[in-house]
Amino acid sequence: MTRFALILLVLLLPAVAHAKVRVVATLADYGAVAREVGGNRVDVDVLAPHNADPHHVDPRPNLLITLNKADLLIINGLGLEASWLDPLVRQARNPKINPGAPGHFVASSVAKLIDVPSGPVDRAQGDVHPGGNPHFYLDPASMIAIALSLQDRLTKLDPAGAADYAANATRFTTALKAYGQAAAAKFAQLPASKRQIVSYHKSLGYLLRWLGLTEIATIEPKPGIPPNPRHVATVLGAMKSGQVRVVLQEQFYPTKTSETVAKLASGEVVVLPAATNFEAGESYIAHLTKITEAVHVALAR
Repeated sequence: MTRFALILLVLLLPAVAHAKVRVVATLADYGAVAREVGGNRVDVDVLAPHNADPHHVDPRPNLLITLNKADLLIINGLGLEASWLDPLVRQARNPKINPGAPGHFVASSVAKLIDVPSGPVDRAQGDVHPGGNPHFYLDPASMIAIALSLQDRLTKLDPAGAADYAANATRFTTALKAYGQAAAAKFAQLPASKRQIVSYHKSLGYLLRWLGLTEIATIEPKPGIPPNPRHVATVLGAMKSGQVRVVLQEQFYPTKTSETVAKLASGEVVVLPAATNFEAGESYIAHLTKITEAVHVALAR
């Protein structure tokens, strides 16, 4: 290699490094999926810590810098992040990721939604989302659809990477589909009486549908409404009469009432991780495995 060619190569290296698509995901699960589909052609940042309540995230000023540099923003949608994300996107002054732009991807637009209200929604019903249940990140079928749509979106932003994105998406979705089927089959082997649970918040519908579980009650009387003694007594009665022993809840909800109810019903509380531990390099399938194994162990006792 001549001296001139070597100098030219050194000068081009920063440009090559900056050629990666900068992806920002609101939630860690989407960051993990983007990392799978994008491979080494993307740099991925996540706005919400993996253990945070996605409804309430601290809109730290440094997130503005992250959003300002993004080529693609992946959001959950259905209003899940609206209270903290919308102001950040406006202040980031990045037209590439504004709603409607090619760099603005709404996961709920391709998810397989449940709990879509049939009529008007008001605050008397609790924290009900008008567009449907927004917690579809616990549904392998929805995440497969999201991964394939991300493949398409990344290809449009970076046509040169089309083959890589296609191969990565195929590999990931094939593995996720196989895992989803295997986990569902494993839970199907439990007796029907052991496939019943109580949850804290009305947020686990997708997980329950996937694994064939039945939610007999929630600790909250309505979504987002703190439990009261009368309702808690009703839940306890339902657990005892149905011999239900397991209460499921995400880690960001308070556990005191759940633990009390579970103890009185001779059961246990299973606290689920809120999201993929993206910061530690955990994969989305590893995150689901952690959840399903903990739930299965509790139900099989």
